Amino acid sequence: MTMADEAVALNPDSMDERSEGRSAGAGVSASARVERVLVTTFAFNEGVKIQTTVERTLAALARLGAGEASGSAPTRYDLLVMDDGSTDGSLDDMRSHGVRVVSNGANRGIGSAMKESFRLAIEGGYDAMIIMAGNNKDDPEEIGRLLEPIVARGYDFVQGSRYLRGGGHGRMPLYRKLATRLHPFLFSVAAGKWVTESTNGFRAFRTRLLRDERINWTQAWLDKYELEPYLLFKTIVLGYRHTEVPVVKIYPPRKLGYTKMKPLTGWWSILRPIFFLGLRIRK
Repeated sequence: MTMADEAVALNPDSMDERSEGRSAGAGVSASARVERVLVTTFAFNEGVKIQTTVERTLAALARLGAGEASGSAPTRYDLLVMDDGSTDGSLDDMRSHGVRVVSNGANRGIGSAMKESFRLAIEGGYDAMIIMAGNNKDDPEEIGRLLEPIVARGYDFVQGSRYLRGGGHGRMPLYRKLATRLHPFLFSVAAGKWVTESTNGFRAFRTRLLRDERINWTQAWLDKYELEPYLLFKTIVLGYRHTEVPVVKIYPPRKLGYTKMKPLTGWWSILRPIFFLGLRIRK
């Protein structure tokens, strides 16, 4: 059975119109060109999974770059691997083959690693970022689908959703099926906009969000799983243009390790931005 066969496929419509964003925030121009895109994936002792992720992503980016014909399309795609303190040697060959790998030096958490990638994107002058998992559960062939609303239609943030028609999932543990339904419901209530996904890390956004001082992504409490829902929440409540597109998320076999998230502390980490921001305890 192939991964595609295992995916729990939904209706193949390409976009749920209910996910259209609000009007752009103050000072936001929907016509800003996207020329340089930084694709970032993250690793902490992911073994063969990060190696496969990098191979698939490089191939997808090469095809994406070769197939771009529009004058508004990005002219450059770069891949960054953020290492959150891996000790398994899985990234050694990548460095020797020219793949850019930046290390946190120690295991500080996905939020900490993501912050460093944000800094590098800003310093490098990138117009947009793609964030994806390093354990081979996201499909790099869907990068173009995530970018299209930004490049062609002026959106600021595009969230990949396994629950939109046309998306799907495979090998997802039962507790995750329940949790990834509950979280978007609570998130929607707090943010004031209905979303189908709020925990899926596969997303694209303009880097100008990171330059908005109202989005204080450098805060110390965002070093674990908090940063991803935090950025989505602030994007929505500040009036930036947000939408969702369908993606397929296939979890790796359990024997390879399908997650580093701990059931209790990990899920509290991803839940607390909803309460902290919804109740205005944190900014």
